[in-house]
Amino acid sequence: MKLTLEGIRDRAAWEAAGITLPSYDVEAARQASVAAPRWAHVGIGNIFRIFIGGIAEQLIAQGEPDVCITCVEAFDFDVVEKIYRPYDNLVLGVTLHADGKVDKSVRGSLAQAIEANATVAEEWERLRKVFRAPSLQMVSFTITEKGYALRGIDGSYLPFVAADIEAGLERPTGAMAIVASMLLERYRAGAVPLALVSMDNCSHNGEHLREAVLEMVHAWAERGYVDQGFVDYVSDEGRVAFPWTMIDKITPRPSEDVAAALTADGVEGMDVVVTSKQTYIAPFVNAEGPQYLVVEDSFPNGRPALERGGVLLCDRETVDKSEKMKVTVCLNPIHTALCTYDCMLGYDLFADGMADPQLRALAELIGKVEGMAVVPNPGILSPEAFLDECLDERFPNPYLGDTSLRIATDISQMVGIRFGITVRSHMERGDSAELLGIPLAIAGWLRYLLALDDEGKPMELAPEPMLDELQAALAGIELGKPESVGDKLRPILSNERIFYVDLYEAGLGQKIERLLAEELAGPGAVRATLVRYLG
Repeated sequence: MKLTLEGIRDRAAWEAAGITLPSYDVEAARQASVAAPRWAHVGIGNIFRIFIGGIAEQLIAQGEPDVCITCVEAFDFDVVEKIYRPYDNLVLGVTLHADGKVDKSVRGSLAQAIEANATVAEEWERLRKVFRAPSLQMVSFTITEKGYALRGIDGSYLPFVAADIEAGLERPTGAMAIVASMLLERYRAGAVPLALVSMDNCSHNGEHLREAVLEMVHAWAERGYVDQGFVDYVSDEGRVAFPWTMIDKITPRPSEDVAAALTADGVEGMDVVVTSKQTYIAPFVNAEGPQYLVVEDSFPNGRPALERGGVLLCDRETVDKSEKMKVTVCLNPIHTALCTYDCMLGYDLFADGMADPQLRALAELIGKVEGMAVVPNPGILSPEAFLDECLDERFPNPYLGDTSLRIATDISQMVGIRFGITVRSHMERGDSAELLGIPLAIAGWLRYLLALDDEGKPMELAPEPMLDELQAALAGIELGKPESVGDKLRPILSNERIFYVDLYEAGLGQKIERLLAEELAGPGAVRATLVRYLG
């Protein structure tokens, strides 16, 4: 049983293994979508393949065959070469339910895969053709929060961004420069409207995408690379819209256990791949069952019938409240707060950490007490029910296999969104200095950055773009020497680029300093600190 178009023709073998196959003509649907593309997506990793691709799968199965997605990879071209093309762009989705039930299905909704590589003429022209197509209605994104970042901690352009700005349009390398370059193609082909839809887990994701793209466009305009008409086109949300969204589905790295189970079912070639850029990916994707996608209904060139795929369409204010509910209160802050403690306390899986009484108490303190006190209610979702589902079903799911080290990736890019917004809300109420859960979370993150577990042994850290800068700021802080904290945290805790607020102005800077000092008292001090404050 091979995961290819030819391999799935023997439907009986797949169905005997409990694997559902597409109910439609995959090749015909793809041909229609390549001829007149309606939907493209940038950032074609795991959550895209099982969730966004799954939405398109539902629409195609319901009779909308031309919404197969054009898949665009702007960062890790190995994903296209090793996972898409060898498997004819098919995906084997594996849903791991909390009760142990497993659903397996092959999806055919990914029409073509393109490397956004300006140095490869054939790939670049394929991408330009997609963006020039009048039929194109939306381009969605899952490139992670750091994909929109143009500047470093000091406010200067990141080196690759500076190079893209100076080089102009011919060979952009960063995602935002590539998108801006493709918008220029569309502008020159008639300036047909388009929606650029960020589906990343960050506050006001559509706004971040718009700001980053416009910054590239204005920088090129200042250098004379583009005209004012193009600037006006991208600036007009009636022509180029940037809808806000809230997306939620826990999608861990591919599981070796799942790979083994699929192999036992008779499916060939299910090995997990680690690319040269450290992307963990496989021909299958394993994920939880619950999923949410709330999207601002702003599509100036029309859109697929997303609501038929379970998408909640609404206005921007409702999206904003939904996103804040999830990203700043109910899910992401708890992930970020617990994952570093998990690493220090020896928990590999996030579900294992959720069974720890102190960490469970920390999760409830941050979510049910500090977060729920200021949570916005979007109306279309209940914050209380959403949080309860996370705490009682999703986070403790032992079958999901989500690792705390994966969750700890790129925390510096997330702490502002996940903690700073709530701190700011409490500042407005006048009670921010009373917070405890969020300061414990931040102190735990800083303690984790020392790369020593609670026994004082070296431990692995997750990828972190600011690791060198952060560790340089923490230089001289030592386990066993609480006094070594001194005032070394001030450049970090007062940095509004990291936290969105000055934590000293919030009355929390000194508290975090004290908590970190307590966690540095010696081996076992992390656990002792959690017990001291959380029972």
